[in-house]
Amino acid sequence: MSNYTMKVEKGVTVQMRDGIRISLCVYRPDAPGRFPALFAASPYQYEMDDVPAFPLFLWRETGPVEWYVGRGYAYVHADVRGSGRSEGEFEFMGLNEQQDYLELIAWIVRQPWCNGRVGGIGQSYYAMAQWLMATYNPPGLACIAPYDGLVDQYRGSNYHGGIYCSYRSVWYTTLRADNQHRLAGRHGRPPMKFDLVGAIIEHPLDDDFWRQRSPYWRLDKIRCPVLSIGHWGKMGLHLRGNILGYEEVKAPKKLVVTGARNTFEAHRMFDQIEFHESELLPFYDLHLKGANNGFMDSEPVKLFVRGANVWRAEEEWPPQRATALIYYLRKGPSGSVTSLNDGGLSTEKPAPDEAPTRYTYPDWEWVNGVAVIGPDGRVDPPRRVLTFTGAPLAADLEVVGPIVLKLHASSTAIDTQFIVKLTDQHPQDSAARAKGEQPAYTPVSKGWLKASHREKDITRSKPERPFYTHTNPRPLTPGEIYEFDLEVLPIAYLFKKGHRIRLELANADSPATDGVFSHPYHPSLMGTDTIHHDGAHASHLMLPVIATE
Repeated sequence: MSNYTMKVEKGVTVQMRDGIRISLCVYRPDAPGRFPALFAASPYQYEMDDVPAFPLFLWRETGPVEWYVGRGYAYVHADVRGSGRSEGEFEFMGLNEQQDYLELIAWIVRQPWCNGRVGGIGQSYYAMAQWLMATYNPPGLACIAPYDGLVDQYRGSNYHGGIYCSYRSVWYTTLRADNQHRLAGRHGRPPMKFDLVGAIIEHPLDDDFWRQRSPYWRLDKIRCPVLSIGHWGKMGLHLRGNILGYEEVKAPKKLVVTGARNTFEAHRMFDQIEFHESELLPFYDLHLKGANNGFMDSEPVKLFVRGANVWRAEEEWPPQRATALIYYLRKGPSGSVTSLNDGGLSTEKPAPDEAPTRYTYPDWEWVNGVAVIGPDGRVDPPRRVLTFTGAPLAADLEVVGPIVLKLHASSTAIDTQFIVKLTDQHPQDSAARAKGEQPAYTPVSKGWLKASHREKDITRSKPERPFYTHTNPRPLTPGEIYEFDLEVLPIAYLFKKGHRIRLELANADSPATDGVFSHPYHPSLMGTDTIHHDGAHASHLMLPVIATE
């Protein structure tokens, strides 16, 4: 129940060290006294805070501002330099913007309405900003709660496994239009001149451009408490960051991973007061108000197990009680799906002489990346890619933790790409299969790797998660068999009895199946790839399995 009415102060400006004035909107209780402050920074224009919090407006990621103010918090929303009403040139989370965060926190702490404690708040861009500001440990920053926020700009968004993703380019085009366009030809802010799209293209390796903007490399410096909240469905953007962020931070921390299946569900969750009331408010009350609520005393990890559709508390991440289950890629057929090869997936090792699986690309039926239109006129994702599908499960199988796919592969080309998808293939009646209908399925996880980027960072790689340098691409020798370890993003998922585990593999994906987090098909991708799965080259999937009672 709200105790305070809200006072709104728009157009408050704060001068930075170089004379640039950053514009803020301050929402605070209309009452005397000092209050803790929540700080949100983005290029999404606080003047747009009045639009309804609908998933239609994906950048409306502040959370329920008035609700927090009613509970005794000030809420400061900043337009980062070069966006909204702030001066300067936008540089996409560059060092100047990072320094601005620190000066704005210092300004907030000095205000007569602030009790000297500031907490980070917000989703996506706001969450990435929180990770960055916390690595500097500015005085007054008492906690952060990055909701849906990556920590590695290169691997988490722009170059998955070294493969260029078009998402950020589309994002920036829309951002610039939102900042500049207004009704009836009226003018918004001056044009955002920074050529982010050009910069992304010009930096295909993990160089200083990305590392300056990626808090991953200094997460161990964070000293304030962290509540990292991710979503299993945000595989192409933030999931990896929330999990790695939790792993690398040495400060008091908690991890929550929800069952949100996509961007829209994750957005809607953050719009709902109920989620803030149960997951975020106790964290803020403890660290910003000193409430004796014991929030940090419970298990540090809270996961939504998809498939079972239940929440589970864990003492650690990844759960050490998980045991590795090996599924070998096999020749097949599985007889359960129509694809290029209909390969199998089995716990039984392949024979020494098992024949490999190969495919030539581009495929003549691919029309939108690797997607094709099936006989029923709908997009048919597995029809023209490689699949390896297991037998119907004899019992429920719960998989919780990071996944690795070990591929033995060769190519006729000097480079290739591996994009893999782990899916839950639902049971299908024999009559539908006989008619060639594809079985229903649920996407579970993804992984990516550009073959020339196979050099590992041995100091950061772990058996359960390979880590690649992405600094030293090396061509393949055509025909030579290489071993590739692919990071498949972590899951908490229950594959039910009678369902099948399916692995899909191709050198690309499609906007029709992967939305804005897809990877354009480059015209140089021509050749034949061979996946080896004989006794000496036993390609396999490693799943962390939790015993169920």
